[in-house]
Amino acid sequence: MAITAAMVKELRDSTGAGMMDAKKALTENNGDMEASVDWLRTKGLAKAAKKSGRTAAEGLVAVAVSGGKGIAVEVNSETDFVAKNSDFQAMVAKIANVALTVGDTDALKAADMGGKTVEQAVTDAIAIIGENMSVRRMATLEGETVVSYVHNAAATDMGNIGVLVAMTGDNEAFGRQVAMHIAAVNPVSLSEADLDPAVVEKEKSVQIEIARESGKPDAVIEKMIVGRMQKYMAEITLLNQQFVVNPDLTVGAAAAEAGVVITGFSRIEVGEGIEVVKEDFAAEVAKMKN
Repeated sequence: MAITAAMVKELRDSTGAGMMDAKKALTENNGDMEASVDWLRTKGLAKAAKKSGRTAAEGLVAVAVSGGKGIAVEVNSETDFVAKNSDFQAMVAKIANVALTVGDTDALKAADMGGKTVEQAVTDAIAIIGENMSVRRMATLEGETVVSYVHNAAATDMGNIGVLVAMTGDNEAFGRQVAMHIAAVNPVSLSEADLDPAVVEKEKSVQIEIARESGKPDAVIEKMIVGRMQKYMAEITLLNQQFVVNPDLTVGAAAAEAGVVITGFSRIEVGEGIEVVKEDFAAEVAKMKN
């Protein structure tokens, strides 16, 4: 029996399965829709797909370093309970090792991991563990020396926050201190030169409007803005921030004393930027009545 696009769409709509999985199910079952639904369920694909609409904002960030390359990858789950699951952690560790061989998130999802793609392995895990999961993003950093750090570690090299620091010079102990600083303070960029000019201009405009409210002359306002922008840069750029290990020094000055030059960093925090919609119990009951 010829499998049409309309049949594939119908099966996808009813199960939430991927296009290729739906097509394969129909092919395997000679176009029989009910049998195809059952086929997808037995493979765990329909179950996984139905859960894919649920928000996965928990999970783990895993880090890995090999030579002068480091990666941090975020794998999400729906609950913190699953993030503590040893099977989930084992999968995340494997994904991190694969991430060292690719350049971006799309390539990671399509990469081979034990005879199947990373994305398929995650789909299979959804069917077994019973929660929505996803490989959300990864960061890659290269340098003469790359140091990694995880905050709130749940297992080796994985936790709630993953940080990578690249630098010239061989002082990993200092690099780890900087990574801990980044985890705690969350700088926006390495230096002013790395900031988006639009972000700088927006902040400057805000500060100008605030200063004008004071009614002071323009000449005075200009001096006020210079000082306020310097303070702004000291708050958001890593090299200009007060070093948490020694607040008497900036991170840049501390790096100079340690004999290194920090060339880049990356910080990934689990669930960062994901909007989780929460409803109270009454709202949930009301929705069930409709």
